[in-house]
Amino acid sequence: MGLGGYHADAVLGLARGRKVLYVGTAGMENPYSALDWHEQLGASVLRFAPWPPDDLRAFALEHDLILVGGGNTANMLAIWRVHGFDEVLREAWQSGVVLAGWSAGMICWFEAGVTDSFGPELAGMHDGLGFLGGSACPHYDGEERRRPVYERLVRDGFPPGIALDDCAGAHFVGTELQEVVASTSTARGYRVGPGGEEPLETRSL
Repeated sequence: MGLGGYHADAVLGLARGRKVLYVGTAGMENPYSALDWHEQLGASVLRFAPWPPDDLRAFALEHDLILVGGGNTANMLAIWRVHGFDEVLREAWQSGVVLAGWSAGMICWFEAGVTDSFGPELAGMHDGLGFLGGSACPHYDGEERRRPVYERLVRDGFPPGIALDDCAGAHFVGTELQEVVASTSTARGYRVGPGGEEPLETRSL
């Protein structure tokens, strides 16, 4: 599930249980965000600073939902890979743990994504986790440059993919898109290819 907005209840309804793990690596492990998710969902928190838990794999796999926050996608992925958390996430996904997130926590599951990880100018990033094929772009209606930059990148050969408005979410089962949902009447998801964008049917929550 990629979250363009905070559809916590909808995501939790997809999980096999109610044990939630919040991963705030992209946001420099902001304690206020961790506290917010603990208060909302009773979420446990995964921290990599000063070091990850002794048994990172066991700790992650005991949860039903892994929720990834926003921030710097490139930095997050680098930290995950150094500690082998990318492979833990793949195992969690294959074993039925629901993976979800917004912004950095949306695009990280794809092969590629549009990011501001390298500075204020948006850029295409090609080294996502690759659980889902193609590319992704969050904040499609929330930041004025997202739409034109993503469309240009795809026209120029960047992998086609999916874009989400800020209050929309995409639900994948395995690698197949099941539906797009939204918490407002105007938010949508889009397929974006070399020929432009195609709105996706969107269900209001």
